[in-house]
Amino acid sequence: QVQLVESGGGLVQPGGSLRLACVSSTRIFSMYDMAWYRQAPGKEREYLARISRSEDTEYADSGKGRFTISRDNAKNTAYLQMNNLQVADTGVYYCYTQPGGFWGRGTQVTVSS
Repeated sequence: QVQLVESGGGLVQPGGSLRLACVSSTRIFSMYDMAWYRQAPGKEREYLARISRSEDTEYADSGKGRFTISRDNAKNTAYLQMNNLQVADTGVYYCYTQPGGFWGRGTQVTVSS
């Protein structure tokens, strides 16, 4: 069982930035792929970005050019840097890891003026 804890969400104005963090409980964090998802109000959870064990990255179209996923294996932490946030980015952001398919509980991001 791997536990994931997200942090860094909050209220930000349109055009602003946030950096989300996801801390993993596993002792072999470097062996896990990490990903970020979000769920907007009334919508299904959607994939945003992924970083592999070898630090290859990929992004959904919704985040390309604005979001950057990274990881720090020494801190057992994955990050999602989000720039130029828009109202449509509002939602709960979840961390996900494989192998095992574990989810965090999410962190709320609200973009509003």
